[in-house]
Amino acid sequence: MQLINIGFGNMISSSRLIAIVSPESAPIKRIIQEAKDKGTLIDATYGRRTRAVIVMDSDHIILSAIQPETVAGRLDNEEEDEDDE
Repeated sequence: MQLINIGFGNMISSSRLIAIVSPESAPIKRIIQEAKDKGTLIDATYGRRTRAVIVMDSDHIILSAIQPETVAGRLDNEEEDEDDE
């Protein structure tokens, strides 16, 4: 199981990750609101602006204060490290 840092020391399992998206569009805002209503929203922004929305296979939605590209880059780095071993 590989963990990805999503900011401020928070980690997620890369094997459970479905998508990393920007929070700007109306459909993503709707997904965030639905997750909040269902109790499956995890806010890992520490009060900062949401820059990435992470969709997990458990129907949890995670909000992160780092850019989607940064999260994806960390995912790529973890996979490269795994290949080296």
